[in-house]
Amino acid sequence: MDPSLLREREAFKKRAMATPTVEKKIRPESAPPPKDEPKKKIRPPTAPKLDANTYKTMAGSSQYRFGILAKIVKHMRTRHQDGDDHPLNLDEILDETNQLDIGTSVRNWLPEALQNNPKIEVSPEGRFSFKPVYKIKDGKSLLRLLKQHDLKGLGGVLLDDVLESLPHCEKVLKNRASEIVYITRPIDKKKILFYNDRTANFAIDEEFQKLWRAVTVDAMDDMKIDEYLEKQGIMSMRDHGLKKPAIPKRKKPQNKKRQFKKPRDNEHLADVLQTYEDNTLTQKGATVTG
Repeated sequence: MDPSLLREREAFKKRAMATPTVEKKIRPESAPPPKDEPKKKIRPPTAPKLDANTYKTMAGSSQYRFGILAKIVKHMRTRHQDGDDHPLNLDEILDETNQLDIGTSVRNWLPEALQNNPKIEVSPEGRFSFKPVYKIKDGKSLLRLLKQHDLKGLGGVLLDDVLESLPHCEKVLKNRASEIVYITRPIDKKKILFYNDRTANFAIDEEFQKLWRAVTVDAMDDMKIDEYLEKQGIMSMRDHGLKKPAIPKRKKPQNKKRQFKKPRDNEHLADVLQTYEDNTLTQKGATVTG
């Protein structure tokens, strides 16, 4: 090998040894950071599905309780309309409505609920029966009710109330059709029953009926009708209707003081008048000295 090259090589090593250097350590390649995994949606815990058998025994379901109560009231009304008006105890009611499998809490709640229901009547023995709007059992009692309403001026009776109160109502209404008048109420289209008083039936001239139907007084009160009659020279309305009692006027208190009136002499005793002065008795026409 050329000796000059060896010398240059040795000189290069010396210079390299004299020059300080910082050696960089080779770090192992770090693994890439893990990507964020998508968060799983946490669903709220769902309530367990209700079984029909467990639902019937739930004590806190007010809807279930009032459903049982409504079924009982409906059954009692149907019994009454069919003519079965004898009272029943709670076990008999539950047996007829097929509700013997209710829970203990509902069974304990039902007696108080039935007592507070306006459609249920409780006997002294603790038995229950349906409470109708009117105490009517047949056609005679229905006509008696309509007559009382007619005489007292109470108006008619709702057909719905009669259907609820009267057993075998359709049959009775059919037999008494000639003694009852039906009028449909324009507000809610409900039918009203009135007693057909045949003694009030009389013939009215057709011309008068046309005049009566042609007059509209819907938008007029009693004052306007009275004014109209006065303009037409009709004064008969003044003597009808309720009269308001006249309120007495209060007298104003007088501020003047009362004057004292002197007592008047007894003029009819003027002939026997006597005076006593200085022990002398003086009488009209005579003087006596003591």
